[in-house]
Amino acid sequence: MKSCKGHSEVLITGATGFVGKNLLPYLSASNLDYKLHVLGRHDYKKFVKSGLNKFTDSYQVIDHLSGDKKSRHYVHLAGKAHDIKNSSFEEEYFEANYRLTKRLFDHFLENNTAETFTFISSIKAVSDRPNRIVDEFLETNPVTAYGRSKRKAEEYILKNSPLGKRVYILRPCMIHGPGNRGNLNLLYAMISKGIPWPLGAFNNSRSFLSINNFCFIIDRILAGRLKPGIYHLADSKPLSTRRLIELIGESVGKKPRIWNLPITAIYFCAKLGNVLNLPLNEERLQKLTENYVVSNQKLTRALGCDLPVEAEDGMRSTLASFSQS
Repeated sequence: MKSCKGHSEVLITGATGFVGKNLLPYLSASNLDYKLHVLGRHDYKKFVKSGLNKFTDSYQVIDHLSGDKKSRHYVHLAGKAHDIKNSSFEEEYFEANYRLTKRLFDHFLENNTAETFTFISSIKAVSDRPNRIVDEFLETNPVTAYGRSKRKAEEYILKNSPLGKRVYILRPCMIHGPGNRGNLNLLYAMISKGIPWPLGAFNNSRSFLSINNFCFIIDRILAGRLKPGIYHLADSKPLSTRRLIELIGESVGKKPRIWNLPITAIYFCAKLGNVLNLPLNEERLQKLTENYVVSNQKLTRALGCDLPVEAEDGMRSTLASFSQS
């Protein structure tokens, strides 16, 4: 496989988001000579070596690229994340996750210099509530607008992928790291304040992905050390919610209070939360208590090695960053 040695132009979209802000310094510290072209909603100049980020509208930026055929590698992070508050319209997901991806991929196809296109999809493009371990053999059946919009982008890429270029579709589970925002932060805040965890009766496991493992995978792609294809991204071992609570307790120096309340009572409170807009609603309860285990065996076999960061070590690093934010 062709190795990416020497000066290498990399176009990264969505660089101002949580993942992008961690990926840029990681690639900048790489021993490979990357020149990073950054597209994002806001300026992020610390690690930028081009002027492409002077534009703020995504379509305007991509149109500007029509005259720029330098980038050898495309890493498409930009998109609309899943909205747990259900305040977004379906069309917003398809505009950001499908149409924007289509437009960027079309530009990649027109760029004779370009070698690789890496689309950051989501494990939700496969299934929202899987009944078994999620691997690349599981039939895709997304239900939410978020998952369906990501899957439609995947289908366009797969249908139009050309010979002679390397195309990757990555489906990460929940990525965590410094700057992370979401349910993990809410859980951390709750335990750090000494608030009891009332869902101890639920026994579940779910996969997470350390941001450092994500960055390692992107670096391997750019270095030509991973063959093209669809890959599920997850740390090698899942974590139970109870274990996650224990790790948060370790991080804040407090023994967590875990209550084993009746499951029927918890479901009733979650339904009430839907109506009263409480912190605990049915969707958040699902995320906190469901089994969602993702297999990364295809990825690690293709890499020829395990991911560098163990699941618990990565989570400890993320939790430590919360205390500094």
